[in-house]
Amino acid sequence: MKYSRISKDTMAVPPSYSDLGKSAKDIFSKGYGFGVVKLDLKTKSQSGVEFSTSGSSNTDSGKATGSLETKYKMKELGLTFNQKWNTDNTLSTGVTLEDQLANGLKLAFDTSFVPNTGKKSGKLKTGYKRDYINLGCDVDFDFAGPVIHGAAVVGYEGWLAGYQVAFDTAKSKLAQNNFALGYKAGDFQLHTNVNDGTEFGGSIYQKVNDKLETAVNLAWTAGSNNTRFGIAAKYQLDTDTAISAKVNNASLIGIGYTQTLRPGVKLTLSGLVDGKNFNAGGHKIGLGFELEA
Repeated sequence: MKYSRISKDTMAVPPSYSDLGKSAKDIFSKGYGFGVVKLDLKTKSQSGVEFSTSGSSNTDSGKATGSLETKYKMKELGLTFNQKWNTDNTLSTGVTLEDQLANGLKLAFDTSFVPNTGKKSGKLKTGYKRDYINLGCDVDFDFAGPVIHGAAVVGYEGWLAGYQVAFDTAKSKLAQNNFALGYKAGDFQLHTNVNDGTEFGGSIYQKVNDKLETAVNLAWTAGSNNTRFGIAAKYQLDTDTAISAKVNNASLIGIGYTQTLRPGVKLTLSGLVDGKNFNAGGHKIGLGFELEA
């Protein structure tokens, strides 16, 4: 197994807590869309407004969902405005200010409104990152009492340690208490985590060469003898084509095929096979189509 020398620039700013172990997560999640037919369209106007439209249909239930999002960036002011609507009739609006009050400081305020029920919600997000540290604090506003989320990640010479907590002010108790430890080199990543003292997990990511990436994940719940694990791989056939495969201890086998038909046009085909009940049916297929102009 070959390990790359760690670059100080690469590890200068550690990832956020939610991005710890992201490389392994991507190998297990990207390139698949079981049981769904999905279309994504991204365009950008001459004035700089970005439009993202997404529609999907569940092949089992037949339920169709969709969303429309607009985003406008004022780079000279560090501001980003975005609005989103989905077929559940939820309207969301957000504004983000980045690297203006201080270098590495990000402030955002998101709101959502459901006209059918009149339900409103809001979230204030703050983040600060610099060499060797990445901090975040979010506040979910609720009539019963806000929920405060906090996270911190420190990194040094490839080693990463993170802590995530959530405090429910209405109940005056911790709603989340998570810890993670990891190691990141150029072609190798190791991640372990403990959630609420009962959920234990870990993952390993290895970039074997320029074409092949592999990942392994493990999960275990205290008080249970059931250990969950899976292995996955992604192979780049050429610059436009990639195949993915994964299998877990429940004998669920996933296969994905991604083809860039032309610049801005991508096709994804995927299938999920139940290895334990191969003759019983119930296997799932998926189709995804992405357009970007």
